[in-house]
Amino acid sequence: MTNFEPSPHIHQKIKDHILELEIDRRDKKNALTDRMYQTLSRALSDAQVNPDIRVIFLHGQADLFTSGNDLKDFMELDLRQGSAAVDFLHLIASYSKPLIAAVGGPAIGIGTTLLLHCDLALASEEAIFQMPFINLGVCPEGSSSFLLQQSAGQKLSNELLLLGEVFNSQVAKQAGLINHIYNASEIIAQGWELCKKMASKPQDSMRTTKALIKAHQSGQIQEVIDNEFEQFARLLQTPAAKEIMTAILEKRSPNTALYQSS
Repeated sequence: MTNFEPSPHIHQKIKDHILELEIDRRDKKNALTDRMYQTLSRALSDAQVNPDIRVIFLHGQADLFTSGNDLKDFMELDLRQGSAAVDFLHLIASYSKPLIAAVGGPAIGIGTTLLLHCDLALASEEAIFQMPFINLGVCPEGSSSFLLQQSAGQKLSNELLLLGEVFNSQVAKQAGLINHIYNASEIIAQGWELCKKMASKPQDSMRTTKALIKAHQSGQIQEVIDNEFEQFARLLQTPAAKEIMTAILEKRSPNTALYQSS
């Protein structure tokens, strides 16, 4: 990240020993670009070694979390050189300090799967979730093919990943993606209160407890992230994925004849 310029769409603020990271790219439904992932990772890495920061609070706005990867930006990347999104996922999967998310609206793709790596997550009653990877001709990421089974059970995990359909906050809670549901008008404030509560706890005890919770499968999670990314990168080059994503960018229906027989 030589001469790195932070993305203007990631707002950072430190208050009450909490690092607030707000995703703010509303004209693109908070879609995440490579530069935004790099900015998030840099902020998290800096916070990891900053003794004044005890908790990370990630959110969008009261009516929007993130629509996931910016498809145009993503399709222009050479994934053979790696991925800032995958680097971000590796980082939050092994993060030592409490990470809390507040979902105030659509949480699509990585917007949903990153919640599996948050220690606590809140959502509004109006929030919607989706892991649409199969509909895009690709596969799950963020170790979701492994972690979602643990939190949701096999049948619900299969339904959410193999159909790729939208689901609501009640199903997200049933699947173990979130802890609590609030009105949209109070979701950010409730997130702050939860962060303050966690920041008030004995910090050595907090980080030790989190490390013990994650220790038994941390290596496996990192391995699954890499395995998923390998298959994701492969599938991204297939006719199905190229046609589906091009059709989305061109705002037309995809030619299903190109992939339904494959």
